[in-house]
Amino acid sequence: MTSTDASQSGARTAVGPGSPALSFRNTSMTFPDGTHAVDDVSFDVQPGEFVTVVGPSGCGKSTLLRIASGLEQNTGGSVTIDRTSIGYVFQDATLLPWRTVEHNVELNAELQGMAKAERKAKAKAAIELVNLVGHEQKYPKQLSGGMKMRCSLARSLVLNPKVFLFDEPFGALDEITRERLNDELLRLFAHEKFAGLFITHSIQEAVYLSTRVIVMSARPGRIIGDYPVPFTFPRQHDLRYEPEFAELCGKISADLKDAHA
Repeated sequence: MTSTDASQSGARTAVGPGSPALSFRNTSMTFPDGTHAVDDVSFDVQPGEFVTVVGPSGCGKSTLLRIASGLEQNTGGSVTIDRTSIGYVFQDATLLPWRTVEHNVELNAELQGMAKAERKAKAKAAIELVNLVGHEQKYPKQLSGGMKMRCSLARSLVLNPKVFLFDEPFGALDEITRERLNDELLRLFAHEKFAGLFITHSIQEAVYLSTRVIVMSARPGRIIGDYPVPFTFPRQHDLRYEPEFAELCGKISADLKDAHA
């Protein structure tokens, strides 16, 4: 995309020193069938910040991720992001069934033309980071749901993205596995120091993971709440049972009830 094309389409990819890693400015999205999904959304995600978006089904949360990644083109406003350095983790692990864990993790680096020795070394390091050592030669059908999501995370980690986009990656998992992977993700966040934008329907998950939680209204999605999360890192599992945690979850829940009204 040329600079002229970017200006005409409302998308910008330049991110300078000291700039947000991801910036939405008055971003709107209307699909060709007339569905007005997102309306006038503005917020930043700074380097080293983990922002989670919650809202009713159909409010445009996943649409924001798709716009940020370039999979969808916003119809209003602008988005600023370095699209050469994005990790995207989908709701489904999207692993290739004929490739082993090791070869699935290498995939993105392979598609980028990374030399074989380098991508194998990076894949090995990523597999260690997500605690899949010993499972490198297994195929997706041999993995649990949690292990598949770890493999998906590792695949994106290989390229050391500056921005990670997460589209409800743990939504289909049981509660115990989900909480375990929340802890794993926080450990990766502390280690890699990426900027994260996470989508979930779970208020507890949002507060536990994030430095900030954004609440969106029903369609067309607008921002109706923006909450800094005051808890320090590293976070312990028992944080979920603290009164301050419950109080913040309650405020976000109240906003969501208003969003459905």
